Amino acid sequence: QVQLVESGGGLVQPGGSLRLSCAASGSIFRFYSMAWYRQGPGNERELVATISRGGSTTSADSVKGRFTISRDNAKNTVYLQMNSLKPEDTAVYFCRVQNTAIWGQGTQVTVSS
Repeated sequence: QVQLVESGGGLVQPGGSLRLSCAASGSIFRFYSMAWYRQGPGNERELVATISRGGSTTSADSVKGRFTISRDNAKNTVYLQMNSLKPEDTAVYFCRVQNTAIWGQGTQVTVSS
């Protein structure tokens, strides 16, 4: 069973940057597409970005040009580089083995001055 642990969240000013990491246990990580989701206060959980096992990526319109998803299969880790952060990016960010019930516990990102 794959387990996911996110890290890298925190408090950042508008316009700042953060890089989230999601470390996966198990040797089968490289065979799965991975995704980042987020859930802001009072909002439903939404898809932020995906990356296939081959490295193809997609991202939500709200983060295009600002957020970049990547993966390092040797380290069993998926990343979310977040630049030009806005207050509306404030949320708990979760990683997921895409199309499965395997989620991380989430990491809080707060964008505020």
